[in-house]
Amino acid sequence: MTDPVYARIDGIVKGADVVLFMKGTPLFPQCGFSSRACAILDRLGVAFDSVDVLQDQDIRQGIKGYSDWPTIPQLYVKGEFVGGSDIMMEMYEAGELQQLMADQGVAGA
Repeated sequence: MTDPVYARIDGIVKGADVVLFMKGTPLFPQCGFSSRACAILDRLGVAFDSVDVLQDQDIRQGIKGYSDWPTIPQLYVKGEFVGGSDIMMEMYEAGELQQLMADQGVAGA
């Protein structure tokens, strides 16, 4: 990854166990999908870092290429891309997201 934006994103993704790239902040999400993603993580009791893509256009555009995923929010667990809010909801309802967090050693509150 020679692109400086990708290098920044890579550092963020690998710098925390759980990272959510979103519009807004967990306390003040700026779209329904970001709000739903935060609510799912809150229900799991998982601590997570968030990145407000509205504050940085380079990150906002770069994250889409980094993950090869066109929409935001985007969830990463232990450096691996999981998906957006729809995938998170499907995984949560099936118990798969809880299992992923347990398998990755990401403790709930």
